[in-house]
Amino acid sequence: MTAPDSRKTNYRWTICTLLFVATTINYLDRQVLSLTWADFIAPEFHWSNNDYGNITALFSLFYAISMLFAGRLIDWLDTKKGFLWAIGIWSVGACIHAYCGIATSGILTGHWLVSFEGAREIIGTVDNVAKVTSVSVSLFIFARLVLAIGEGGNFPASIKAVAEFFPKKDRGFATSIFNSGCTIGALAAPLTIPAIAFAWGWEMAFIIIGGLGFLWMGFWVFMYKKPEQHPRVNAAELAYIQQDQDESAVSSGAPKRKVSVLNCLRYRQTWAFILGKFLTDGVWWFFLFWMPAYLSAVYDIKSSDAAGQLAIFVLYAITMLAIIGGWLPTYFIEKKGMNPYAGRMRAMLIFAFFPLLALFAQPLGTLSYWFPVVIIGIAGAAHQSWSANIFTTVSDMFPKHAVATVTGIGGMAGGFSSVIFNKSSGLLFDYAKETEMTLLHFKGIESGYFIMFCCCAVAYLIGWIVMKTLVPRYEVITNL
Repeated sequence: MTAPDSRKTNYRWTICTLLFVATTINYLDRQVLSLTWADFIAPEFHWSNNDYGNITALFSLFYAISMLFAGRLIDWLDTKKGFLWAIGIWSVGACIHAYCGIATSGILTGHWLVSFEGAREIIGTVDNVAKVTSVSVSLFIFARLVLAIGEGGNFPASIKAVAEFFPKKDRGFATSIFNSGCTIGALAAPLTIPAIAFAWGWEMAFIIIGGLGFLWMGFWVFMYKKPEQHPRVNAAELAYIQQDQDESAVSSGAPKRKVSVLNCLRYRQTWAFILGKFLTDGVWWFFLFWMPAYLSAVYDIKSSDAAGQLAIFVLYAITMLAIIGGWLPTYFIEKKGMNPYAGRMRAMLIFAFFPLLALFAQPLGTLSYWFPVVIIGIAGAAHQSWSANIFTTVSDMFPKHAVATVTGIGGMAGGFSSVIFNKSSGLLFDYAKETEMTLLHFKGIESGYFIMFCCCAVAYLIGWIVMKTLVPRYEVITNL
């Protein structure tokens, strides 16, 4: 007779779905400003490109720093409470963007109790345009600060949840699934946010998208418990989840221990993760922020054009191939008998070769803009595959009570990489355009993009070599 628990439940995939939805909301909230500022917000507050650039640069900086503290907070509060605080804060931050117009009206004229439309009308009567710009930019920077503080908790909390609900061999695949929320968010944002702003005003775009986070919190409260405490996880599934728990220093049910950043920095494994993130995260953010501008500057294809929207949609659709990348380490572990770290590093080496195609993006782009679109899409898929697995190296080698802290440290390094990558790109493009810089047969801004594509192409191989040099073999940390 078959025992009641002989067939394992699959509740861990429900948790993975919740993490996927949270990551999608994270990216939607992040993109509301980028999709509304030029057509809706800038005319009201008289923003220049530089004003918007300052806001986005500071958001990247806030986000990078918040990752460090968010990781420690989530390890201290634990996964359930930590994620609730994170998404609660970023949802508040997303929504308060909508009230920056009313606050600008109140600060400048004393009219606080007005509607969104009323605030727009009052601001339109203010003669001091520079003051309108200064006050509104400051208020949006504050809103981005709150958003960044909350959003910094998404990945540390998600990686910690995956470590609690999946055995090591499946964590890369689970991470690639929830991490695909980045791509789904990037695909859904241009299809929904401008339509909401056009129909009901830019303020409602922030409120509606920001409100999704509060809805998610209701599901998380009732659906998340640790697997050993969850009534929807039977004994067979729990045994599957905990199959390699003997390799961990601390089980998920053990008393919480305080983990300091300085203690984490004593280990080569931490530095491998930090440098791996620092060398590669900026590439993804470069593609995310600059591909629409690239199509516009080089091919005169605007993001508002049907051709531009199709190109960006195809690019991000290709990045969905990253789900296969999350499965590959599982194949190496199960079929080839590799340990989790060896299997993951083998997969990451394969992923590191695909971005080399970016070396040909600009040369082939002289034939058709579809060549760089497809190539960057493939490079983006390789990045997301790399990202899913580099995150999982943390839960492979660190005890569960330290996973969020270490993830936060590396996330901060990745955030600073984004700041450096995107700031230097802007400076390079301006210089190349103004000086008509020539490189090979590329001239002006095209030469600048060629340089950046070359940097993106080799970043992953360099990152892999650095990681492999620091941690040549599988070493589980047991004394943290």
